[in-house]
Amino acid sequence: MNILKATKRTTASTGQINKLRTDGFVPAILYGGEKNNIRISLKKLHLRDVIKTETFTSKVVDLDIDGNLEKVLPRDIAYDPVSDEPIHIDFMRIAKDSTLVLEIPVKFINHDKSPGLKKGGVLNTVRRKVELKCPAENIPNEIVVDLDKTEINASLKISSVKLPENVTPTITDRDFVIATVASPTILVEQEKTEEAVAEGEVPVEGVEGAEEAPVTDEGKDKTAKPSDDKAKPATKEKETKKK
Repeated sequence: MNILKATKRTTASTGQINKLRTDGFVPAILYGGEKNNIRISLKKLHLRDVIKTETFTSKVVDLDIDGNLEKVLPRDIAYDPVSDEPIHIDFMRIAKDSTLVLEIPVKFINHDKSPGLKKGGVLNTVRRKVELKCPAENIPNEIVVDLDKTEINASLKISSVKLPENVTPTITDRDFVIATVASPTILVEQEKTEEAVAEGEVPVEGVEGAEEAPVTDEGKDKTAKPSDDKAKPATKEKETKKK
């Protein structure tokens, strides 16, 4: 379980809060439950790496507020539009036996054991996160999707995912898709390009046929080249014989 250290703050004005941020702290608030809201601050240095993780807003942490532990869930983070640094965080108290609705990130495993991917297929991710109802004491860090034995055109649905006990998706009216193993579109595009090039190329027999048929003006544009010294004499010779 992660522990974040925090300190109660009395800062309320804009100037005081800006001074707090300048000193390397991030103002925050703790709310929820039957207790009063608490204004707190946390060191930005301690938060920097934790905030970047994909599970930060879906993982219960212990918040150490001046020595008193509170089980909380980070709910919202505000960022500075210019520096992209965190400037405020909302924490929600986790009451015992409560149920939370959270977006849990999806993790794919066994890419190397997928026959479809080995054949050049592409993993098409439909949902990077899935919204789940979770007991406070049993919140998964991630949803694991196994790609073992998946072929091209396979659909990986929520029913194929093993969820922790009492954890259920909020969407209950259908077996929704999380990802698919799509056809190798890159290879298809390459084949189309090669076919187009082949259609635009001059067949070898086109040059040899110049000895058996007169070359029209249109034919010269398409097949004859100024540097083709062999084709020109053959054409003239044929035309002379026709006359």
